Amino acid sequence: MPLLLILLLLPLVFVVLIPISLLQRYRVGTSRRPARRWVVTLNLTAIALSIAFFLAGAALTNVWVPNAFSYTLAGLAMGGVLGVLGLALSRWETTPRSLHYTPNRWLVLAITLVVLIRLLYGFWRAWEAWRFNPEETSWMLASGAAGSLAAGAIVLGYYFVYWFGLRARLKRHRRTHG
Repeated sequence: MPLLLILLLLPLVFVVLIPISLLQRYRVGTSRRPARRWVVTLNLTAIALSIAFFLAGAALTNVWVPNAFSYTLAGLAMGGVLGVLGLALSRWETTPRSLHYTPNRWLVLAITLVVLIRLLYGFWRAWEAWRFNPEETSWMLASGAAGSLAAGAIVLGYYFVYWFGLRARLKRHRRTHG
């Protein structure tokens, strides 16, 4: 019985922790950090793999949800534009020994809010689609899955371009200072 209770409450715990994790993501995302080559390479590799799997998932989802793949590509492109803007708006501190950066607070807040709003909207749409499902539409189609994929792709596109630009800036810094 206790195991069953734990298994039933576990999803609730994750839902309750979402606002805390988003707040923590914003706090960490706006802090001043040193640019370390291994961290940049690890993050860039992880984001590239995430994008590959995300695109594969969007292509598969496109079978059931029209325009899911095109929304995902549009989201990646929008995220890439935001990534370039993020690089331009970041504060850079260069010393002969290191490079530090501080991402722009407003842009990090905007991206965090995109995630939060899309998450809340997705929960609401899924609940409404599940409760009032007309016979001719699927639950997944009515839940707004294509928009959720686009919102996720914005975040992935932003961070991919941001980490790629940070890597290029770090290479330039190492060439000129060391």
